[in-house]
Amino acid sequence: MAGRRARTGRGWDASPPRTGDASDSPRPRRGRQAEPPADKPPAPPRDESEVAREICLRQLAVRPRTRAELAGALAKRGISEQVSAEVLDRYDEVGIIDDAAFARAWVSSRHTGRGLARRALANELRRKGVDGEVATEALGELDEETEADTARTLVERKLRTARGEPDAIFRRLVGMLARKGYPPGVAIRAVKDALAAQSAEAAEFAEQIDADALADAEGETDRDNRASD
Repeated sequence: MAGRRARTGRGWDASPPRTGDASDSPRPRRGRQAEPPADKPPAPPRDESEVAREICLRQLAVRPRTRAELAGALAKRGISEQVSAEVLDRYDEVGIIDDAAFARAWVSSRHTGRGLARRALANELRRKGVDGEVATEALGELDEETEADTARTLVERKLRTARGEPDAIFRRLVGMLARKGYPPGVAIRAVKDALAAQSAEAAEFAEQIDADALADAEGETDRDNRASD
């Protein structure tokens, strides 16, 4: 009996379909493609006064500012002089800007915290745009006695860790006070008194210092330096 012919086609011995055959893969549905979003209309330009107020409030949130400082910040952001003046005038009226109060607070804080003398404080207030008369009034609250006491305190604090010969320490401490704005006479006397109370060697050196003569000489040099600037 002739052998059975092998069955072909889709019977039991049919080859399985190949994986990934395009004919057997489900066809993607053809849906409606999403349309691109329509362009949003441009936002209307903001009022310049509103922008100016926001700039000022951000500046004031960091620390108090003088009128000149705020005017400078507005100018850097392109705010016109007219709008800047209007906004700052309004802030003056309601007390948000008060250069006199700023100057008093600045003098008190910088003298107490950094030990700065009146001359250094006057320079800082001038750089911040405080009017000369306003600055003078604020500096008037720092009298000569308070300034001398602060100078002495600064010197005594530095002497605790000072190393070296008395003459080197003397020059270093007088220079430190000069950088903080103390007049030569105040600086020299503060250092001399502090050295006299430190040790026998320092007291002997301090005894040889003619504070008045040295202060006069230092004062002349200081005036010459300022005149040449």
